[in-house]
Amino acid sequence: MLRFDDLQLFVRAADLGSLSAAARGMDMSAAVASAALKRIEQQLGARLLARSTRSLRLTAEGEGFLEYARAALSNLDEGRRLLASGQDQVSGVLQLSAPSDFGRNLLLPWLDEFQREHPKLTVRLLLGDRIADLFRQPVDIALRYGEPEDSSLVALPIAPHNRRVLCASPSYLARHGEPRQLEQLAQHNCLLFMLGSRVHDHWSFHDGKREVSLTVSGDRFSDDADVVRLWAVAGAGIAYKSWIDVAADVLAGRLKVLMPELLCERAPLNLLCAHRAQLSKPVNLLREMLASRCTRIGSQFPALAGVDH
Repeated sequence: MLRFDDLQLFVRAADLGSLSAAARGMDMSAAVASAALKRIEQQLGARLLARSTRSLRLTAEGEGFLEYARAALSNLDEGRRLLASGQDQVSGVLQLSAPSDFGRNLLLPWLDEFQREHPKLTVRLLLGDRIADLFRQPVDIALRYGEPEDSSLVALPIAPHNRRVLCASPSYLARHGEPRQLEQLAQHNCLLFMLGSRVHDHWSFHDGKREVSLTVSGDRFSDDADVVRLWAVAGAGIAYKSWIDVAADVLAGRLKVLMPELLCERAPLNLLCAHRAQLSKPVNLLREMLASRCTRIGSQFPALAGVDH
């Protein structure tokens, strides 16, 4: 099989009229260049260049072969450019799973923007709060709150300092009053999230001196975290939500953060995958965008910025 560098040497020698000049241009010794020319002539079974101590010229066979050698090199260069451009493009199918609240209200518009920037990319999005089985479900990556329970998964931080906040709507607070101490939560309707058969009614806080945990109760439960947020916005009770998920509602005045001096439970957001091989270029670009956006949201509530107890 003809070697790419041998073809290059032959074409350059023909153009320059000198094998030694072609060798210098390709950063090889005269002996290596001579061996390369001999190799290509043996493979073709024809003499391509007639050489003397002072001159070099194409033989008739060499003149006939030169245009094919040029065409071959040109096609190879075009192929390499095509591959390089393909590597610069973001294409293919991106399969991901995300929590309901984060997915509907933040990720969806961000993915729309991401696909506008990379129109050859197809997105397959699964929303739900159950933990995705990355070894069985048709997803490449999953976005999940909390520390991963499966140590075999690759976990990359998106929002490592994110925490929960206590929040309620102004209309609820106008009707029922605003709690000023954690013990007063017992007098309020707390909106509860369920994961499987487990109800998250055990809320933990740090008041600056000690860890405080208490069991809360309410008249509404849902296994969809976005439903809990919507109930809170509608004035149905007090929610204990990830800051990322309620930041827009708080900034718009639809919700108010209660007892902001409290340090609430950690709710780090991670990108999970089964193997590092799944960290393709689209995944890494999406990860960078998500981390940047979530950092911006975190900075809008200074009490959370950089806190990691």
